[in-house]
Amino acid sequence: MGRGPWRNHVKWICLLIISLQASYHWVQAQHCVWYGECQTVPNTEEKKFNCNYTGPPQPLVQEGYELVQELCPDFLNGTGNVSLCCDVQQLKTLKGNLQLPLQFLSRCPSCFYNLMNLFCELTCSPRQSDFVNATDFEPYVDPVTKENKTSVTAVQYYIGSTFTNAMYNACKDVEAPSSNDKALGLLCGKDAKDCNATNWIQYLFSVTNSQTPFPINPIFSDLPVEGMSPMNDATKGCNESADGSSGPCSCQDCSLVCGPKPQPPPPPTPWTIFGLDAMVVIMWISYMVFLLIFIGAVLGAWCYRKRLIMSEYGPILDNNSLNSVNRDSEHQGQTSCCETIGERFENFLRLIFTNWGSFCVRHPLPVVLCTLIFIAICSSGLVYMKITTNPVDIWSSPNSQARKEKDYFDSHFGPFFRTEQLIITAPQSKVTIYSPYFGGSDVPFGPPLDISILHQVLDLQNDIEKIEATYENETVMLSDICLAPLAPYNNNCTIMSVLNYFQNSHSVLDHSVGDGFWVFADYHTHFLYCVKAPASLNDTSMLHDPCLGTYGGPIFPWVVLGGYDSDNYNNATALVITFPVNNYHNNTEKLNKALAWEKEFVKFVKNYSNPNLTISFNSERSIEDEINRESSSDISTIVISYAIMFAYISIALGHIKSCRRLLVDSKISLGIAGILIVLSSVACSLGIFSYVGIPLTLIVIEVIPFLVLAVGVDNIFIIVQTYQRDERLSQEELHQQIGRILGDVAPSMLLSSFSETVAFFLGALSTMPAVRTFSLFAGLAVFIDFLLQITCFVSLLGLDIKRQESNRLDILCCLKQKEGTEEKSDGFLFWFFKTLYAPFILKEWVRPIVVALFVGILSFSIAVVNKVEIGLDQKLSMPDDSYVLDYFVSLSTYLHSGPPVYFVVEEGHNYTSLEGQNMVCGGVGCNNNSLVQQVFTAAEIDNYTRIGFSPSSWIDDYFDWVKPQSTCCRYYNTTVQFCNASVVNSSCVRCRPLTDEGKKRPQGEDFMEFLPMFLSDNPNPKCGKGGHAAYSSAIDLINNKTDVGASYFMTYHTVLKTSPDFIDAMKKARSLADNITESMGLAGKDYRVFPYSVFYVFYEQYLTIVNDTVFNLCVSLAAIFIVTAVLLGFEVWSAVMVTLTIAMIIVNMFGVMWLWSISLNAISLVNLVMSCGISVEFCSHIVRAFSVSTKKTRVERAEEALAYMGSSVFSGITLTKFGGIIILALSKSQIFQIFYFRMYLAIVLLGATHGLIFLPVLLSYIGPSINKAKFLAANNYRGTERERLLNI
Repeated sequence: MGRGPWRNHVKWICLLIISLQASYHWVQAQHCVWYGECQTVPNTEEKKFNCNYTGPPQPLVQEGYELVQELCPDFLNGTGNVSLCCDVQQLKTLKGNLQLPLQFLSRCPSCFYNLMNLFCELTCSPRQSDFVNATDFEPYVDPVTKENKTSVTAVQYYIGSTFTNAMYNACKDVEAPSSNDKALGLLCGKDAKDCNATNWIQYLFSVTNSQTPFPINPIFSDLPVEGMSPMNDATKGCNESADGSSGPCSCQDCSLVCGPKPQPPPPPTPWTIFGLDAMVVIMWISYMVFLLIFIGAVLGAWCYRKRLIMSEYGPILDNNSLNSVNRDSEHQGQTSCCETIGERFENFLRLIFTNWGSFCVRHPLPVVLCTLIFIAICSSGLVYMKITTNPVDIWSSPNSQARKEKDYFDSHFGPFFRTEQLIITAPQSKVTIYSPYFGGSDVPFGPPLDISILHQVLDLQNDIEKIEATYENETVMLSDICLAPLAPYNNNCTIMSVLNYFQNSHSVLDHSVGDGFWVFADYHTHFLYCVKAPASLNDTSMLHDPCLGTYGGPIFPWVVLGGYDSDNYNNATALVITFPVNNYHNNTEKLNKALAWEKEFVKFVKNYSNPNLTISFNSERSIEDEINRESSSDISTIVISYAIMFAYISIALGHIKSCRRLLVDSKISLGIAGILIVLSSVACSLGIFSYVGIPLTLIVIEVIPFLVLAVGVDNIFIIVQTYQRDERLSQEELHQQIGRILGDVAPSMLLSSFSETVAFFLGALSTMPAVRTFSLFAGLAVFIDFLLQITCFVSLLGLDIKRQESNRLDILCCLKQKEGTEEKSDGFLFWFFKTLYAPFILKEWVRPIVVALFVGILSFSIAVVNKVEIGLDQKLSMPDDSYVLDYFVSLSTYLHSGPPVYFVVEEGHNYTSLEGQNMVCGGVGCNNNSLVQQVFTAAEIDNYTRIGFSPSSWIDDYFDWVKPQSTCCRYYNTTVQFCNASVVNSSCVRCRPLTDEGKKRPQGEDFMEFLPMFLSDNPNPKCGKGGHAAYSSAIDLINNKTDVGASYFMTYHTVLKTSPDFIDAMKKARSLADNITESMGLAGKDYRVFPYSVFYVFYEQYLTIVNDTVFNLCVSLAAIFIVTAVLLGFEVWSAVMVTLTIAMIIVNMFGVMWLWSISLNAISLVNLVMSCGISVEFCSHIVRAFSVSTKKTRVERAEEALAYMGSSVFSGITLTKFGGIIILALSKSQIFQIFYFRMYLAIVLLGATHGLIFLPVLLSYIGPSINKAKFLAANNYRGTERERLLNI
């Protein structure tokens, strides 16, 4: 109890001591560390030390109130009496030093508010000595007053850790729109991802940033340290308003506002059954079920007949038994109306063609002359022929979405520039290590970043700039055609090159600062800064060199460097140099100048040699040039291919039985005539459409001759071989015999040719230009070929037979052989098909095997049809020896950014209203689902969206540029003309007042008043936000620059290597643009947002290629079905057989495409449409022969059809094409090897096997019943060898 008073005394003594200490520190806090500016910092012109001063804060003079209101408004207490530790000059210096962070951090007012507090408390706080401790001093004599002063040359700044972390958290997400990077990446001295709360402030206060005049050592603590109380002012979070006039930072600049990072949707789950591909499982089960049912039916029928049929003809084909399932007794009943119509239609066609054939043989000269005149008139149109080589016109429809968007972009912003690009590696160099002077870990530099390599590359770059080309006696250089966005103020060409960090100068590249022993800064230092701040005009190191390119715009590191990991640009293994050249779609002369220079550019780089450099390159004209070269180099291959086919046709048409009559019985001249007729039909088709003004494409020139030759040669063989097997009746003249033969075969020729013609013409409904053009030309060529064959060729056949019968030699028809007569025979192929092949294929045990095999192949093809890759690897379009192939390899190996993509807002949007601005901008107050914000969010999940970077936003940079706190927007108060920030003139005043209203975004007339100034302002050290270089082409000013029309916001796709990558990127960009349009509430309005990239017009076709393929093939099959049904005398089931077999061939083509790695694109679609036409030739003749056969059973009718038509089809199409196709495998062109050799070979093999193996078997099972009317008519029609043989 006695100790209580003593304890109370102790407590009071402790409290008194603490209070005295606190009072002492409070008194201490009321004096300054400095006041005013003293001597100039050595080796600088503008930076000065502050003068040491330990007195109380000094009253602020009236001139400084406005500066304090602008910079440090928290110091104003409302009484009008403010005392600070800084004078007006220090406030001006503070304002100048804060211009760079102002331009990049003022997007987020809370962030900038905290940063301003950090510097205001350091510079002017009346409590300055509480947290600032001067450590180094230097005496100074004022040259004006001669007064002795002391300069503070180093200080310690005690900063609260809470304040430090809060300030960093408020600023870490702020974007720099013009550089597609975080703003801290420009203000932290390292990548934004490596920046943290402490090293950011350490860099801000380090003399190494070239802005800080003397060392400021920040000490971070929330607790008092060495008697100092750390500055721990209240901060504003980025999700809070900095003042009453502004809102929280935008979602783009503050992750707290928009919540967690978006997550991409999970990839679609593969369709599987039992863990296996569903289509494979389904088709396997379906095939097994089919086999069970089919085999069961066959065995059941066989057992049933085996029990009932006990005659010597026990097998299935016993037609004498009434119980035989093969017995066709339908012809014994009454004929139906359709059968009668069919028979009469068949008879009508036979009669028409019989009379016509007789006429052509009786009057050969008039017929030939008329056809020659017709050919001459049609072919004369070739003088108007135009060949389209522009890929845009070939692959993109003028009415397609991508084409319309391209035209819109070109008309409002100018056509996308032409690109000349080099990708350079240094295989002889090694990785070098850079050790920074001021400490830090060693930094590896990739081989091409060695300074000696950079000098060599710069020499190459300069040599390219000096390339001279000649166009119409006028010299053309790069400077005449290059993209120069600041012209005429700055005529430097845009060169996207790492050398532009060094102003494309050897001296700047060699610039270094050191003391003879140590190198403080050199090209390594400058490079490391510039890749973080490509838009900087001062690298903040001791070099003080600009990073901005000489053309006035930034050089993004992901564009000029390649082969690095993550964002470690210093590890680059390749340099990428791009020369953008102006494109001139509507100015042929300027375009030709660009083409002339590009030609010399290609020639120069091809001939350039440097053992230290490996260069792959590409010019805008390279692909088209290489395709043309490829086409020229393949002419010899094509000529050999056609020569082989021509030789075969000429020889095979002859029916030679003895060497003695070799020169008489050969039909070389007739074969040549037939080939010329085929070529003439192609020429007529080209000529007619040239008259109309429809241009040709390389696909038309390369594919149509092959197609028409297949169709035409088949018909030629049918006519000639039918004659060779026929015997002239007694008292029958030649013209009557040929007329009778033509009456037999011409309906079949009409069936195939007209089916193909209609199918091709309907294929012209396709929206794809390449397919539409091919279909038009092919349809007309096939039809003209048919007309010429039943006219000119029939007349020539009559003349050739007369020559042969008069024993005149082939070709040398003036010479005559004295003796010998023509011997009629069937020929080997006919004998083989009739005697061996047809009976074998139709044996009872062979037929089930054939059906099982072909249905199995069909099942496999259906299972893989959805696995055929879509697209066209651009490497396939190049010759094997093309330099562009090396470029494509380097492109996919080294590049880290894809093509630029522009999100275009069409004309009609109101940018002058607050609502309209919030819909598109990404700064304070902007909508969380604005255009810029949605693109930014998409870039956060770039692996899914394929949007690689946040967008460059002209409207956000404009808002930063026009702020009254900035020195960017000024005008002469005398002329109201724009005053650049670099101009020192008292008549230059800020555009907007430094008031709460002035700090808000400009709206209405204010918005448009200063926008043209922004777009004309060139970036400079005082203002890096000038929009001339970055945005002059991004905005289409209309109505005499009083309104904004269309505008775009640019970003980049991620690296796109394969066709699926490009297709997916376009789909995702369009989906994003549609979502932006919807969120902006533009539904029902006359404008929208759409994405545009230069490759969209080429890859849009793949978005609908599946639908286009299904549509074209279905239309073709429907046309074949209808025409076949009509021309076969309304025999619908026969048309079903033809259509079913052709459909199987098409589906099996997809199976071959999957097996042989042939992708689905416009070229393969053309080939698929063509395969429909050629398949008609393989199928329709067989089916028609089956339908007109009067044999008793389906097996016999199928055997007869296969024997008589199979040999002609085999010799006419299969053998003819096979020889020519094999030669295509020798082509240097990868397109020829894949899309022509492989697909043509598949077409012929699948067509031949289905037409000559599967179709006869199918007909023997479920072929159409015999037409009873035809059967009855056949009893009254006899005479030809064929008919007599049928009744033996």
